[in-house]
Amino acid sequence: MPVLICGSMAYDNIMVFRGRFRDHILPDQIHILNVAFLVPELRRELGGCAGNIAYSLKLLGGQPLVMATVGRDFGHYRVRLAEQGIDQRCITEVPETLTAQAYITTDLDDNQITAFHPGAMEHSHLNRVPTDAGIRIGVISPDGRQGMLEHAVQLAEAGIPCLFDPGQGLPMFDGEELRAFIGRARWVTVNGYEGRLLSERTGWSLEEIASRVEALVVTRGSEGSTIFTSQGRIDIPVVAAARVADPTGCGDAYRAGLLHGISRGLSWEESGRLAALIGALKVACQGTQNHHFTPATLAADYRAAFGHAIEL
Repeated sequence: MPVLICGSMAYDNIMVFRGRFRDHILPDQIHILNVAFLVPELRRELGGCAGNIAYSLKLLGGQPLVMATVGRDFGHYRVRLAEQGIDQRCITEVPETLTAQAYITTDLDDNQITAFHPGAMEHSHLNRVPTDAGIRIGVISPDGRQGMLEHAVQLAEAGIPCLFDPGQGLPMFDGEELRAFIGRARWVTVNGYEGRLLSERTGWSLEEIASRVEALVVTRGSEGSTIFTSQGRIDIPVVAAARVADPTGCGDAYRAGLLHGISRGLSWEESGRLAALIGALKVACQGTQNHHFTPATLAADYRAAFGHAIEL
């Protein structure tokens, strides 16, 4: 079942600050903020929400179809996608631009400060949702503003069920636009902060948002996640990672698990637990696309974590 993932492809420049931001950012000095962090560790990783989701979904045995705009520096990333067998037919290169770039600094408390250059992502509206690719599910993840708006409409017009995952792109939209996104979506997923912002801007509580879709999923990091459906609230426990190496991309790994669960017709409890497990496997690895598993090893890990089997 092809899953169309509309979103960003990016290079992540990840830096680790061996201290705590709170010790250097003083609340009463915010108006004259001028801080510098020494970051002895620097890595360049493949990233972007669409790329990250597609990576984990492919490991699960899914069929991700990435739709994104990229720049003239995308060659290395393109080779990696080909090696993984990820469908690239909806990836468009925009000449004279660079692929989106994220600069992420993480402290010892796993807090993050991120700067993002959108580059080619700003041209995402050049792509159109294909109607002849057998797509059964679509995802609207962080991308260029106009692209997100247009792709949501195109998915709805094509009758393709959509997961709305606004992520870091949520602040770009006002209440009316966000209500329209929700109205066209079948499922919505946000983290705790995004959930509060979504409620504020739409004027709807989380329960009201949930009543307008089949499921609203709210992730809360180390506190687990919650899935709101018409049948009620389902609390998903966090899965302890073997080690905490890098939280970047954990949410995207989680969403891949959700998509696989939806595609396979798993229950929401099973889908949420599978998503939490994949998120934990990602946290144990540096970078957003360096964790590895097979359906067989994942099934064994699921049994170990939750005490029963799952059909992947």
